[in-house]
Amino acid sequence: MFGLQPEFSDRREAGRRLAIALEHLKPQHPLVLALPRGGVPVAFEVARALGADLDLLIVRKLGAPGHEELGIGAVVDGAEPHLVLNPDIVRQLSPSPVYVRAEMQRQLAEIERRRHAYLGDAVPISPTGRTVIVVDDGIATGGTIRAALEGIRKAGPERLVLAVPVAPAETLAALHHDCDEIVCLHQPEPFFAVGAHYRHFDQTSDAEVVALLHEARAPAG
Repeated sequence: MFGLQPEFSDRREAGRRLAIALEHLKPQHPLVLALPRGGVPVAFEVARALGADLDLLIVRKLGAPGHEELGIGAVVDGAEPHLVLNPDIVRQLSPSPVYVRAEMQRQLAEIERRRHAYLGDAVPISPTGRTVIVVDDGIATGGTIRAALEGIRKAGPERLVLAVPVAPAETLAALHHDCDEIVCLHQPEPFFAVGAHYRHFDQTSDAEVVALLHEARAPAG
């Protein structure tokens, strides 16, 4: 209902609360993957509380020929980037393999540019055989998160966990087959939008992302 106080103060506070709900995974020394930019402050707090590794998970949409706003799939970065296609859209539009390959390379180049801007020359941490926690600041429709989970699943994690502060219940239900566990603190009805459930929801800056990743990767002491 309108007039209710937002559930979370800001992304950092949401991350600290989310970390408490993920405490059972701490003995597994998980790998926390943040969707930039908004997922990074949340994931930073999770990784710090769990003593976990922190890395980015950048997802780029593959635009349809002549209609870039329509996604035929997505490419998910990592130690081994993965292509995830939307079979329904591909069936309708029948993009050529040459186009798909070229669009994938274009988006991989953008992923590499962004990763270098945030992490310099740091090599992506492999999720293979790890407990992996994918973190964002919230989910609305779930399209990007689904592509992210499918891409990471192809890399062979031992356990794949989705963790977000807030999301609609129906979206989470649709994602249950894409991961082994879902941790979500708040499932409001009606949902409205992710930002409606934060008191402070300013856009996360590139500078904040760089600073948090640098702090997370700095040697102890």
